[in-house]
Amino acid sequence: QVQLVESGGGLVQAGGSLRLSCEASGTIFSINGMGWYRQAPGRERELVATITSGGSTNYADSVKGRFTISMDNAKNTVYLQMNSLKPEDTAVFYCNAQVKPVRGYQNIYLYWGQGTQVTVSA
Repeated sequence: QVQLVESGGGLVQAGGSLRLSCEASGTIFSINGMGWYRQAPGRERELVATITSGGSTNYADSVKGRFTISMDNAKNTVYLQMNSLKPEDTAVFYCNAQVKPVRGYQNIYLYWGQGTQVTVSA
């Protein structure tokens, strides 16, 4: 089993910054990639940013130039640096991880964290 624990959410004024962290622990041989998603009230969960273990990144258009995703492979941890925050960024932010649990095992499993609230006031 794998657990993902997010931290770093909170309340910030528009224009401010927050840094989210998400650490994966448990039965992990390797992680192919990790990502951040968010869900605002009344809306579907949407992609924010993803990163592969090799460092390739992908961002939603709405956060390009403001958010930066990074990953520490040794710590099984993904970060999301969020700058120039806007009220429309208010949401619960979730991380996920694509995990290979055992060496030689072909299946990759997707795990999700419990979410962390980010609130941006105008």
